[in-house]
Amino acid sequence: MHKAGFVNIIGCPNVGKSTLLNALVGERLSIITSKAQTTRHRIMGIVSGENYQIVFSDTPGIIKPLYKLQEKMMHFVVTAFTDADLFLLITDIFEDIQLEESYLKKLQKSKTPILLLINKVDIATQEKLEEKVLEWKEKLPSAEIIAISALEKFNLDKVMERIQDLLPPGEAFYDKNEFTDKPERFFVSEIVREKILLNYKKEIPYSVEVIVNTFKEEENIIRIQSDILVERDSQKGIIIGNKGEALKRTGSAARKDLEAFFQKQVYLELFVKVDKDWRNSDNRLKNFGY
Repeated sequence: MHKAGFVNIIGCPNVGKSTLLNALVGERLSIITSKAQTTRHRIMGIVSGENYQIVFSDTPGIIKPLYKLQEKMMHFVVTAFTDADLFLLITDIFEDIQLEESYLKKLQKSKTPILLLINKVDIATQEKLEEKVLEWKEKLPSAEIIAISALEKFNLDKVMERIQDLLPPGEAFYDKNEFTDKPERFFVSEIVREKILLNYKKEIPYSVEVIVNTFKEEENIIRIQSDILVERDSQKGIIIGNKGEALKRTGSAARKDLEAFFQKQVYLELFVKVDKDWRNSDNRLKNFGY
């Protein structure tokens, strides 16, 4: 009997959802930084075996939206509640139980199976873990709780076993050779955005969108030209830096990761442009895939 289903990863920011997706899929699909709201889109990673296909879906961390971009991000979370065959609810050992009440109530009422994964147990005491397990049993008595470390890959084999047990019967949704539903340009923009999240402070990374204008794959090299959009002229100056040094560092770091991702030499050209208040423009957000 063949099994297939959508396994949707949900949780608060910074609990390790993207690290978990990458570990389960075995590919670097989601960008990972210590900053909240790193994941903006719903990213699918596909794992196929002879008798099963698991379609994992990483979603943005659940927050209360402050502007339209964040509203669009939370829409991805809402859709994840409508098509899940199984939920992976990720929390971590240090997180206070602060999942927004409306989402918690949805999970409490849901008839969809829930695997509640308590992450980062590699840096916790047994006493702290037992305390968290009791708290979550009270909040979500229907959930099956598994302690994991996504970073150290601890207990992920058990998670995969339970996922396969809980998958419904069905045919594969995607070709068995595919590992994501996203195009190549998406990963270019995500890798560049990751470097901006890592290299710049305060509000700058959250005001940035990366647009890939050209992606030309030749026999020995991929030529990419991208725009980094910011909201204000002052932000443009910060991204570029003195004599262009900051932008050069960002481009160099992104190029190295892109070459590792595509297994090919990459020529990356970056430009910085101002697109005022793009985070609150419905039309612009729609153009950017939100």
